[in-house]
Amino acid sequence: MELIDTHCHLDASAFDADRESILAGCAERDVRALVLPGVTASGWDTLLAVAKSSERLHPALGLHPWFIGEHRPEHLDALAARVVREPLVAIGEIGLDHYPGAPEPDAQRRLFEAQLDVARDAALPVILHVRKAHDEVYSILRRRGHPPGGVAHAFSGSLVQARRYVDLGFRLGFGGAVTHARARKLRGVLRALPREAIVLETDAPDMPPAGHQGERNTPLNLPEILRVVAEVRGEDPEEVAAYTTANARSLFRI
Repeated sequence: MELIDTHCHLDASAFDADRESILAGCAERDVRALVLPGVTASGWDTLLAVAKSSERLHPALGLHPWFIGEHRPEHLDALAARVVREPLVAIGEIGLDHYPGAPEPDAQRRLFEAQLDVARDAALPVILHVRKAHDEVYSILRRRGHPPGGVAHAFSGSLVQARRYVDLGFRLGFGGAVTHARARKLRGVLRALPREAIVLETDAPDMPPAGHQGERNTPLNLPEILRVVAEVRGEDPEEVAAYTTANARSLFRI
């Protein structure tokens, strides 16, 4: 069995003390590849250095909407330059965050659209961060001409919104949130989706699965997420592992 964690911040300082042992544990748990998305330009060098430490780590770079106050116009030029120099598998994580208290929605929108242009020019998929903004993100993707697919990371929208992403060639990322019994709406979406739309993720060190609240999340928890996804869909875990891994490999070309 092979698993791919399509969204893991293993470059975060929370893993500085035990990153190598976690990677060793991933191999024991059949987690064969991990995609590391970037969030700020100041963190890209660290992320790339971590990614180069193992052939199982695959970097993506982006400017996260929540940190809009840290981003500068020159960071877009830097992103375009990095695309040429680095073996990136995606642009991300990028998107819109309209959660209460989220900063500067207009600036978020301009940054998102500019990064979509970078992805399209580089023929790279995108990793989307979307909170309270699925309809707006879908509208932007339709209006501007979307890049060659991507993932709606930590999807939490409706089935109608999910199907819109699928129609654009996007996958939906399912992680710790779906393991909680109270996530009935999300589980309903998961049951209704076609196989080709689903990928697995942890978002470590955030969003721990059920039973791990208050703990640091790690990619070692991906088999637990697989188990719940299989239970919710009424499928064999090895079967789910096979098609979610194939989806991730196809999308990110890994």
